[in-house]
Amino acid sequence: MGRSRYKQHETWYPYLLTSSFVHGLPLFSKPEIARYVIEAIKYHQSQSGLKVYAWCIVENHFHLIAEHEDLKTCMQSIKSYTARQILDLLKSKNNLFYLKQLAFSRKRGKKESVYQVWQEGYHPKQISKEKMLYQKVNYVHFNLVKRGYVDKPEDWRYSSARDYLGGSGLIDIHRII
Repeated sequence: MGRSRYKQHETWYPYLLTSSFVHGLPLFSKPEIARYVIEAIKYHQSQSGLKVYAWCIVENHFHLIAEHEDLKTCMQSIKSYTARQILDLLKSKNNLFYLKQLAFSRKRGKKESVYQVWQEGYHPKQISKEKMLYQKVNYVHFNLVKRGYVDKPEDWRYSSARDYLGGSGLIDIHRII
């Protein structure tokens, strides 16, 4: 899959971001891999001012509604860090099944790596109106219900849905409601 045609233009708006593993591999079914993304997001919240409105991790991708002055660099950092951590984990467990698929997925022109973990791009979609922000937050949370994983969004551990019901999730968020 080629690079995203979506770009971040105005940095003062939140964006809906989606990043997926190559071939839809269900790597997030391993809790330690989901933890890598959570660590990376928290790092950018504390170190570079990433503002998170909503998030959700599903088996083969994650959604993030976030605002940052340089989302491109921030997302590249998150994906680079998690890719290294994922590869180290898979190598330490000698998980040849996934390692072979990630090696097969590497773009021919890429010389710096033997593997390709993430699809290229992160598909930033600008959210310029408050009504649209509500709609996208609901989309992120109810995606799990639509997929049949849970009956209620707040039952999914890797999501900010609990935060919107007064609870506390795994990542601090800026609630809009």
